[in-house]
Amino acid sequence: MKVDVLTAKQAASLIKDGDKVILGGFIGAVVPEAIEQAVGEQFLSTGHPNNLEIYFTAGQGDGKDKATNHLSHPGMVSMALGGHWGLIPRLQKLANDEQIQGYNFPQGVIAQLLRDSAAGKPGTLSHVGLGTFIDPRLGGGKINAITKQERVSLMTIDDNEYLFYKRLDANVALLRGTTADENGNITMEDECLFLENLAAAQLVTNMGGTVIVQVKRVVKAGTLAPQQVRIPGIFVNAVVVADGESHMQTFAEQMNPAYCGRGDGQIGKPQPRQLDAKKIIARRAAMELKQGAILNYGIGAPEVIANVTDEEGITDQVIATVEPGAIGGTPAGGLSFGASAFPESVITQDQMFDFYDGGGIDQAFLGLAECDINGDLNVSKFGPKIAGCGGFINITQNAKQVFFCGTFTAGKLQIETGDGELRIVNEGQIKKLINRVGQITFAADIARKNNKPVLYITERAVFKLVTEGLELIEIAPGVDLKHDILDQMEFTPKIGADLKIMDKRIFTDQPMGLTLDSKDDDLTVFNAA
Repeated sequence: MKVDVLTAKQAASLIKDGDKVILGGFIGAVVPEAIEQAVGEQFLSTGHPNNLEIYFTAGQGDGKDKATNHLSHPGMVSMALGGHWGLIPRLQKLANDEQIQGYNFPQGVIAQLLRDSAAGKPGTLSHVGLGTFIDPRLGGGKINAITKQERVSLMTIDDNEYLFYKRLDANVALLRGTTADENGNITMEDECLFLENLAAAQLVTNMGGTVIVQVKRVVKAGTLAPQQVRIPGIFVNAVVVADGESHMQTFAEQMNPAYCGRGDGQIGKPQPRQLDAKKIIARRAAMELKQGAILNYGIGAPEVIANVTDEEGITDQVIATVEPGAIGGTPAGGLSFGASAFPESVITQDQMFDFYDGGGIDQAFLGLAECDINGDLNVSKFGPKIAGCGGFINITQNAKQVFFCGTFTAGKLQIETGDGELRIVNEGQIKKLINRVGQITFAADIARKNNKPVLYITERAVFKLVTEGLELIEIAPGVDLKHDILDQMEFTPKIGADLKIMDKRIFTDQPMGLTLDSKDDDLTVFNAA
């Protein structure tokens, strides 16, 4: 059977009012940009399709106009359910203005939910989200007051609590690959990730819906290697051929062969980063790395850890993973986050989160936004800004060790360093260590229950999670304990009896000469949340 080859405009006309649409992509990678732009333009010119429900696992956008932002117009969407909202300000505004209903669920749960829904299951049972704003006792992941339907419920099995996430019923999927043959078989050789494309296509096909895939080219049937087909043609109704700005590998790069494991491994390696607050944090975090550990790096300061390990020549001593599916290599940052240069392998996003949720990550390094006296973190909602939890909840609840990395204060923070000491030139305007976080994205009590080691690493201080809350265990050389640390917090932490000075090598311009200890025995013990 020949697949329909359509223009983006023709594909947009296949979407009808009230459809339930899965949007593929991760930030700026594997996004069917040409199709989404055409759907948005059709709505603006005709008012159709309207009243859509949209589902997205990860946040897809550039913080301005691309990807999901094309679909974020009043009247176009009635409900949105996604894992990360930080790069789709237009959709955030619709949710804040209560023009749409909205849910923020853990990224991994959504990927697994697509797969389980495709299999005809009633939903997904998981421990992920307990004790956070996803827990129905703390809001059920609902974003605003007009969102009423409960999609998460509490269940007890063998005296253990779990969350049950109701299945998703979608009838349209907008996805992306690289090459299609005449029968609709899709390969993804130029894509840096596979994501949950197969699960989404299976779900929509089983619902009798429409799967549209954006590709670079169409080739004759029978010319694709069957082992390379990521979306079989039996799950594809139409393809759209696109190139240039509409089919960038990521929203930061048109095409980087390194993300597909091609080319010289030395070409394109980033230059050492200037010694700033993020690099200081990343250096201190890198001192915790264990030889042979399986890692996850989050967005923000944790992204810089990969640059530090490159500079120190120790990248090959650890195994970095990124939640959308890349294993090994050097994780990218910015709008290319999610990709990895020269990965050893790439699996689907639902498979990666199966590994994560089962306790597979040895060490996780995530961002530090708001932290309170109990050790709880909020990285998902700040007043009207709906950042979303992304994979944060899956990762922090299941990694064997967790390290939160971020600046001590926010907003115009300026420092001086390079000579072995740290000086605060201009203090940040926003205190991040506060009495109570606005939303719980990391539940410290769940971590305590599971005896999970947790550190909070900033450019001037390091804390660890203890029974009483946070304990200050290190301060930077050159800073004043009272003026630069205690006075910049809304609460007083426990201060360790053996309070240490952070390693001066962190604050010098030259490489640190880092060496890694072997993986501790406790990293091999499964201790899921």
